[in-house]
Amino acid sequence: MKLLEGKNAIITGASRGIGTGIARVFAENGANVAFTYSSSEGPALELEKELSGLGVKVKAYKSNAASFEAAEQLVASVLEDFGGIDILINNAGITKDNLLMRMSEADFDSVIEINLKSVFNMTKAVQRTMLKQRKGSIVNMSSVVGVKGNAGQANYAASKAGMIGFTKSVALELGSRNIRCNAIAPGFIETEMTAKLDEKVVQGWREGIPLKRGGSPEDIANACLFFASDLSAYVTGQVLNVDGGMLT
Repeated sequence: MKLLEGKNAIITGASRGIGTGIARVFAENGANVAFTYSSSEGPALELEKELSGLGVKVKAYKSNAASFEAAEQLVASVLEDFGGIDILINNAGITKDNLLMRMSEADFDSVIEINLKSVFNMTKAVQRTMLKQRKGSIVNMSSVVGVKGNAGQANYAASKAGMIGFTKSVALELGSRNIRCNAIAPGFIETEMTAKLDEKVVQGWREGIPLKRGGSPEDIANACLFFASDLSAYVTGQVLNVDGGMLT
């Protein structure tokens, strides 16, 4: 039996990178997938078509993760289209890197709103459904930067560290209703974005990782699969570093 057979999952920010990897692994494991995108309509529709071929229900929704109203509308649409929500993966995120002395207020605010407030928006929006059915799994995509910090990423690190605190608090609040909330802290993951970087820079990062390689979106997706499925039925409030040993 597939690990997520018949489950309904929402994945935010799934039109590329890690989000796409999660959507694929979930669909391959029998989940019906509702996923969001902000501007990449072409890739989103291609992914919708690809995953629908696996025999599960898949639908892409254009939605602004930073908007509380949009999150509520999204959840209402998913409930109408899918009939229920068992899993929420809060993956939407952006970076606007700069040294603190050069970082604008707008760049700080936008990263916090999209990376962190979106987690509040979506979790609040699905909470009523999960409380009513007395089950659910929420997975928040943090980062090793949220655990250790990083120069030039004060806004991003703050958003990802805040996500960890939010995760632990929600786990304490909702655990009695059999709703679990965990976080994943990816390390250096090789995606379309990292492919644009200088190869010497990328190789330098790889050398600093005990496993001597970057991770793949599938590495993160498999960790998500663990948290979303009954394999982790007795795990909540945890942060799993998927980083090749970077923070060891």
